Amino acid sequence: MPELPEVEVVRRGLVSWVRGRTITGVEVLDPRSLRRHALGPGDFIGNLQGARVLDVVRRGKFLWLPLADASPDASGSAAASDGAANVALMAHLGMSGQLLMQDAEVPDEKHLKIRLRLSPAAGMPEQLRFVDQRIFGGLFLTSLIPTADGGPGGLAETPLPLIAEEASHIARDPLDPHFSFDLFYRRLRARRTGLKRALLDQGLVSGIGNIYADEALWLAKLHYARATDRMRRADAERVLDAARQVMTDALAAGGTSFDSLYVNVNGSSGYFERSLNAYGREGQECRRCAANGIVSLIKREQFMNRSAHTCPVCQPRPRNGRW
Repeated sequence: MPELPEVEVVRRGLVSWVRGRTITGVEVLDPRSLRRHALGPGDFIGNLQGARVLDVVRRGKFLWLPLADASPDASGSAAASDGAANVALMAHLGMSGQLLMQDAEVPDEKHLKIRLRLSPAAGMPEQLRFVDQRIFGGLFLTSLIPTADGGPGGLAETPLPLIAEEASHIARDPLDPHFSFDLFYRRLRARRTGLKRALLDQGLVSGIGNIYADEALWLAKLHYARATDRMRRADAERVLDAARQVMTDALAAGGTSFDSLYVNVNGSSGYFERSLNAYGREGQECRRCAANGIVSLIKREQFMNRSAHTCPVCQPRPRNGRW
């Protein structure tokens, strides 16, 4: 399932292709991909046609495109009738959703669900296609509401203090310039849980999924069951810094990709999986220990109906851990 770096790769790609362009046509090939849009295909199509894409915004793993009327204002920038966007197209990628830019002459993908036709732009593809093999994802329209802290809704080119209503419950992610470590640490210490459970809590810090939690904990040399209510500030800073580092490295590589279902906006797979140090390496030597002449094998343990991967030497089990 796509995690923050994968979604950010898509955001960066979409910004360069769709920002400022008008949606001139909408074709829904499979209504199941609109099940989150309660008013159905007719309303979805009617509200999208003629709308102009102002930006592409991401908070955690949530991705949305603020929309405005097609007519530009006096300065040449698109704006809604009240001077600000109040509606957005939200993309839920699920486990296999892809947003692909394609020229009109490119044959339809086997699992193409929704096609958006865009206004002409020199050297740019004419269509934005939503492709989804497993149909767990989808597109829908949502309202934009003011952010609780008055800051930008998420990572974007234009920092509007608005957020998609469906994403308003999640915290900022570690790559967000407006992320507050002090707020994170206060909330972390207030919880009586294990560290990995806390990192996966989107209401505490967003965008960290199972893969990057394991990688951040390995890099920080911390066990996933460390008790959060006894966490030292220096340890909390270390794991957050580690999360930023592994996600930044993943961004540089295009994200992780474990099968053909995840690709970015241009159809290219990620390659960060080749650099993973913990996740998926059960029974293999810990690279850090091996570099120090120590033989230690990565362990895989059951965790919240998924897995946790640790090195028993450099990530020792805590005495009073919380599992």
